[in-house]
Amino acid sequence: MEDTNNIGTQTKCPKCGATDISQNPKTGKLRCNYCRHEFELEVSDKIVEDASELEGETVSGGAADIDESQSASITLRCKSCGAEVVVDTNQSTSARCHWCRNHLSIDNLIPNGAVPDMILPFRVTKEEAKSAINSFVTARSFFAHPQFKKEFSADNIMGVYFPYMIIDANVKADLEGEGEVLIRSYWEGDKNNRHQYFDAKVYDVARSFDLAVNGLTVESSRERLDRHSESQTNNIINSIMPFDTDQCVKYDSNYLRGYTSEKRDVNVDELRPKVTTQLEDIARHAALPSLGHYDRGVRWFNEKYCIKGINWNAAYLPVWLYSYMDTNKVKHFVAVNARTRETMGSIPINKSKLFLMSAVVEFFSIILMVIMLPFFAGDDDASFLPFLLLAAGPIYAWYIYSRYRNKSARHSHESETATELSNEEQQDELRETRKRLKSSRINGENYKAVKA
Repeated sequence: MEDTNNIGTQTKCPKCGATDISQNPKTGKLRCNYCRHEFELEVSDKIVEDASELEGETVSGGAADIDESQSASITLRCKSCGAEVVVDTNQSTSARCHWCRNHLSIDNLIPNGAVPDMILPFRVTKEEAKSAINSFVTARSFFAHPQFKKEFSADNIMGVYFPYMIIDANVKADLEGEGEVLIRSYWEGDKNNRHQYFDAKVYDVARSFDLAVNGLTVESSRERLDRHSESQTNNIINSIMPFDTDQCVKYDSNYLRGYTSEKRDVNVDELRPKVTTQLEDIARHAALPSLGHYDRGVRWFNEKYCIKGINWNAAYLPVWLYSYMDTNKVKHFVAVNARTRETMGSIPINKSKLFLMSAVVEFFSIILMVIMLPFFAGDDDASFLPFLLLAAGPIYAWYIYSRYRNKSARHSHESETATELSNEEQQDELRETRKRLKSSRINGENYKAVKA
């Protein structure tokens, strides 16, 4: 076990040597609070530029398994005056010497999840984040719960560094299946018994390629990983990815000053099944550009994925966060990616108001249906159209709920992760023609499936 009794280094201003350093949120650079000189650390040397060269598995020091026996409290020794300062890494990874006022920070890796390998500085200012959150909430104010509208204030947002695992991988994919191309569609039968049929060409389809995946990002907080939680809207935080992780710098706790942070509590072994499935999703998605001519879709019946090399790094990534606990004890989040300004949120809904408005929509849709019926009475093929209006009320309620809650919002890892495809081999061989098919899509279509 590493000796943590004498851990403590100082990031010094390169101009005047002072250790009172913090981040300038407007520029993302570190700033000396004594001489106001700004500087930035170099991009982390742990960033993988070419994932196609990876072999085997590499787990960085910051991503190493958490030592449960490791105390959260460590002692930093001030290099200026020699005083010892105790830090609780559950709360912070830096401290200020109570004798000489120098700022101390940890650059050694503590095996309790408190210190990542790299960090991505804030680039979106608090005022910009407040503006984004205000705009998001204002656009959804009509059906917002009255208590929420009364208590909402964007001034309450917080800058948070959340723990993530950044994964780079070298993947080999071999896919075999069948694809269908539409020849024609047609109707058979009389007016009282008509059916639509499809004729299609069937091809044996195979794709083989290497795929370099850079910067796949996964939450490494057990609480945030639960995207389907009934008590808090964690999917909102997940949905504002991706981050420009290729701009991460070496971890320096001075970047945390003025912000809060969560500590990593999940190990690589626990994340491996999820990451493996996401890499498979990404590989499956990478094959799509070569499958566009299969207008009835593709069914893969044999998928083989081999991870030839993989690299794990722990990182802190920045988020502006507004949280609100509703009357049902559900915690709602409105989050802003502090690099890209992408915003997503969950707003508590006034269900009584939504029910009333849905009933009004349903009432007028029924009236409209009655008016339309005579015009479609003689057309058997379209006689059902007026009755579709009966679903207007429920559809309206579903649309509003979806827009306010955003329960399906998520990070589309399969399409938003950086990839580079190489050594591609394609096989498309006509096998047969199928006629009188009843479905407009191939049976068992799965070439766009997302499993994670």
